[in-house]
Amino acid sequence: MTHPTRSSSFPPRHRWKVLAAGVAANAAFSVAFSGIPMTAVLMRTGYQLDNATLGLVLGLMGLGIAVSELPWGLLTDRWGDRPVLLCGLGSTALALVAMALWAAPDAQHIPGLGWLGGGLLLVGLLGGSVNGASGRAVMTWFDAGERGLAMSIRQTAVPLGGGVGALALPFVALHFGFAALYGLLAVLCALSAAMSWAWVHEPPVAPRTKADAAQALAVPKTGPLRDARVWRIVAGIGILCAPQFAVLSFGTVFLHDFAHAGLATITATMVFVQIGAMAMRVWSGRWTDRRRNRPAYLRACSALSVLLFAGLALLAMAAGTHVAGSPMLRIALVVLLGVSGVCVSAWHGVAYTELATLAGAARAGTALGMANTSVFLVCFVTPFSIPHLLALQGWPLVWLAASACALVAMPLLVPRPSAATVADQKVAKTALSRST
Repeated sequence: MTHPTRSSSFPPRHRWKVLAAGVAANAAFSVAFSGIPMTAVLMRTGYQLDNATLGLVLGLMGLGIAVSELPWGLLTDRWGDRPVLLCGLGSTALALVAMALWAAPDAQHIPGLGWLGGGLLLVGLLGGSVNGASGRAVMTWFDAGERGLAMSIRQTAVPLGGGVGALALPFVALHFGFAALYGLLAVLCALSAAMSWAWVHEPPVAPRTKADAAQALAVPKTGPLRDARVWRIVAGIGILCAPQFAVLSFGTVFLHDFAHAGLATITATMVFVQIGAMAMRVWSGRWTDRRRNRPAYLRACSALSVLLFAGLALLAMAAGTHVAGSPMLRIALVVLLGVSGVCVSAWHGVAYTELATLAGAARAGTALGMANTSVFLVCFVTPFSIPHLLALQGWPLVWLAASACALVAMPLLVPRPSAATVADQKVAKTALSRST
């Protein structure tokens, strides 16, 4: 296989080092973003917060990410992947060091709310740099026939980091304190910055093939911010994340309060969701690269999510208050929640590849920044909305709303085939024929 976008100074296998650095960057920040909320009970005690204040400070990090994603994406397209990753990861590490020094509680001193909330907001603002920059690196280093797989592998960093954070951070906070927790996160960001410094480079553009030229002509010249098709997919990505965040944020509450599942069952179910999401993301990326059918795959994931969450709503409605006396019903609820969580988490890499292809590799940072802004706004809103839905009609309404979100996202994620997508498919077909 040929790789027309890479310089001859790098061997073909170097692209996998670039991908590894991108995965490390996303995983390091995901440990912080997903892991710190796992210490919520300890944080509430250590900082002496009530539940409302705790929810506010935890939400500030997601808000910081949502606000900063688009500016970081624009800077990535202007400066390149390497400077943004180094600047973002390095400054995030410094912010976490500052929190370890001045925003960690101990026996003699409890920091003010401003130190904790401001620190988490700053970590979100700076850490938002990793998403668009690492995604653009994939687009510039991988050919069209491998981008779906590479982007999907990159997306596994989010559940991977979340799993590591869930396992490690509560233990560190409990036994060593929050200063050690913030210090550990700073070390992870610094190590990933070192990997980016060593491996991430902007590949010089080599002479284009006819297929490359056709794809470049198909990309709109106005940029992603003025492209309605890009905004459609961005909106679809954000809306389809709502049922995913519903499972991740309140799935344990549903299993405990409604399905009356034990701790071991709850843990096993959520681990299954994370591992299943990782496996499906890698498989779907490779499968859609070979089949060149990303729109069809996104349509199938959305439709299946509609059916699964509607089924979960109906099962919860039928169960009523009789779950405790029916072991088979409890098992059915656990299994259906786990399968629904995997299905609604499997499509990320494919959707991000389709979005970046539509925007063009040179503007992928902006497009991915737009998508992540949408995602983290939904991440901020979803946990606040679920308690209100529960108060209205209980869990059936929650899962019915999740099904409705997947239904609304389907036509947004799968618009009519664009010229850029058709050109990308031609490039993939050419690359595949050359490899064989």
